[in-house]
Formats: sequence, structure tokens, C-alpha cells
Amino acid sequence: MGFVSKYLMVALRLWELICSVIILGILGRFLHLLNIAGAEHDGRVIYAISFAVISTLYSILFMPPFMHAFLAFPADFVLFVAWLVAFCLLIVRSGTDTCGSYWYWSYWGYYWGSWWYYPFPVLGPGDINYDGCGQWRAVLAFSFIVSFTYLVSAILGGIVVFKYYNEGKVNKDKQTKRTAPLQP
Repeated sequence: MGFVSKYLMVALRLWELICSVIILGILGRFLHLLNIAGAEHDGRVIYAISFAVISTLYSILFMPPFMHAFLAFPADFVLFVAWLVAFCLLIVRSGTDTCGSYWYWSYWGYYWGSWWYYPFPVLGPGDINYDGCGQWRAVLAFSFIVSFTYLVSAILGGIVVFKYYNEGKVNKDKQTKRTAPLQP
């Protein structure tokens, strides 16, 4: 466990924490707006916010540069897969047309811009003035970024643990050869 790997792991954990807190803040604000409007919560948004909470706690817990932070590389891989699933679920919701999709202007943009207060019907993306488009794209971008940050953490943790394990095995073999009794 070298100097560079310790600080790289802390930097990765800090970046994971920043990304998950950004996602948590944006989705938390959106769920607050949905609650005010009395609207249904989207299960995909709930899934993403759940993993944002889990990732925030996990990053804080494993940020100190001790060996347990490296031993958690299987959990890093699990979080990589979970965030990749969250990203895929969210991107499928709005498709390639991101802020022009039906889901966006009838759900995210509608509730983000508080358009339920106004008496006129919303018939298209032009009616909501693309409210919340930047926030929606930020959620998509940071969920993709955090997923691959967890992949890099898993790879780094795996390399450090297997290197540490192999060095211990080599040192153990050297000690047994030194202490073996001499044969006449």
C-alpha cells in the first residue's frame, strides 16, 4: 500500500462523495417539488436517490486511507454496477431527445418549473421553457461519472489488495526457508 495509492483512493472517494451529493441535492429538490404538487414519484428517480444516499455514506465511511478502504473493492464494483443501472434507467426515461422528450416536458420540466400552478395546459416542451433541463442533464452526467469513478476505485483496490497479498506470501516463503533446519 504505497503513498500514491493511498492518496489516489482518497481523491477518488472525495470525487464519489461530491458526485453523489450533487445528484442527491438535485433529485431531493425534485422530490420536494413533487411532494408540494402532490404528484406520483417516479421509481427510477427513487432508485437513483437511494443509491446517492448509499454512495454518500459509503464514501464518507471509506475515505480514510486505511487498508479497509482498499479491501472494499468488491463493494466498489457493486456500486459501479448499481450506478450504471441508475444511469441507464434515467437515460432511457428521456431518451436521446433529453429535454425534448415527452417524459421530460410532461413530468420533470412540468414539476420542476411549478407549471401545475398555472391554468393553461402544457402541450409541448416550448410551453415549459425547458425548466430544469440543466439539472436533468447534470443528474445524467454525474450518475455516469460516479459509476466509472467506482469502477476505477474497484480496480485500484483490487490491484493494491492482490499486490499486498502476494508480497505477504513471498515474505512468508522467505521466512520459512530461513528457519528451516539444515539437513545433514
